[in-house]
Amino acid sequence: MNQGAINYQKELEKLIEKNQKENRVPALFLHSCCAPCSSYCLEYLAEFFHITLFYYNPNISPKMEYETRVEEQKRLVEALNHKVTYPIEMVEGNYDPERFYEMAKGKEDLPEGGERCFECYKLRLKEAGLYAKEGNFDYFTTTLSISPLKNAQKLNEIGNKIADEVDVAYLPSDFKKKNGYKRSTELSKEYDLYRQNYCGCVYSKLD
Repeated sequence: MNQGAINYQKELEKLIEKNQKENRVPALFLHSCCAPCSSYCLEYLAEFFHITLFYYNPNISPKMEYETRVEEQKRLVEALNHKVTYPIEMVEGNYDPERFYEMAKGKEDLPEGGERCFECYKLRLKEAGLYAKEGNFDYFTTTLSISPLKNAQKLNEIGNKIADEVDVAYLPSDFKKKNGYKRSTELSKEYDLYRQNYCGCVYSKLD
């Protein structure tokens, strides 16, 4: 099958159905880019998984923006925990922007949505995969595919490659499907979430 032809939402639904038939509630380590993007993902997945949300985004600039976003993420998790089937835990990774700038060296002028972004996906997903391995999670994945501006095929391709390296399964996903992005905007309004107007890094802000 052509990699570009894979419907990752359908793959996720099949996997959820299989786990339900086996009465399994697996442990999922979910990387989040921000509270608005995670809102629908958490609402949807918390019915089927024990989720630990991982906030790891060294790309975000400036530091005040990072702090605003992480506080919004904590606030959302706390609010959702009054409603979801299985409580959500949260882990905040290190805020180390130098790691991002090192990765972006030589790619500063590349267009948004291209190779620099793919390397940024790799940076964050690799960290999530390593944490998932250390914590004996069944799966890891990211909320990034909910954005219409993010390449879900590339995210899943990178995630599956890292899954082989860390020996933890990557949960297939394309969260923008089934009106996921639309639902995230509704939840953002419902919880009055801070919605940034750029992805996070200094280069996306310039764009």
